[in-house]
Amino acid sequence: MNGNQEVFKRIEKKYIVDEPTYEKLIKKLDGHFVKDRYYKSTICNIYYDTPSHQLVRNSIEKPVYKEKLRVRSYGVPNDEDMVFVELKKKYKGVVYKRRIEMTLAQTRDFFAGKDVPHDNPQIENELKYFLKFYEGIAPAMYLSYDRLAYCGAEDPSLRLTFDTHILYREEQKELDNGIWGKELLPAGMRVMEIKIPNAMPLWLSAILDELEIYPASFSKYGTAYLNEFSEKIHKGKVISCA
Repeated sequence: MNGNQEVFKRIEKKYIVDEPTYEKLIKKLDGHFVKDRYYKSTICNIYYDTPSHQLVRNSIEKPVYKEKLRVRSYGVPNDEDMVFVELKKKYKGVVYKRRIEMTLAQTRDFFAGKDVPHDNPQIENELKYFLKFYEGIAPAMYLSYDRLAYCGAEDPSLRLTFDTHILYREEQKELDNGIWGKELLPAGMRVMEIKIPNAMPLWLSAILDELEIYPASFSKYGTAYLNEFSEKIHKGKVISCA
């Protein structure tokens, strides 16, 4: 494996910002943030869920503890490209993420229950337990977006990201099927995330207050699921959500 970080623990705050607010914010943050090593990327995900959508429905209810499983790539991968299998948990506002890296082809073997060579058996065992615990879990939603990433000029553990062109689909749920789908947000809107190991710096809080940028309870997968669910109800395709 290539030595990418496999374990994360941090606080993540989300915000929805429009174009004018984004432009003002970027000017205010000049000198405080620098472009990340991977400044510009297109992130593609497959979210896994049970047949009754237990994971996303639980997440929407905003519990103290929630978890989700996804496979993530940067760009459209082929079978030999490396992707991440990620288990993300959130407890009392703190996010814990564990992931292992393998080729796209190996993910098919992994989800079929076969052993895949890896140097972190602990995370692999956690993933396997998760798959057994949630019976019938399978690909549920494709979701992609273009990301700009920054890190703190003085503290690299302080991270800031902006996501645009968020697309989702419930059909052809494979990473190698290309980047396409329905738009999640209106044009010009961005999902901003601030990722911090502990408390937010006072200077950053002051800038957000000045621009009247406030945290939003927002989940890309959750919002996409609700959009699809509402559309199915409108078309008379939903009998029961139980």
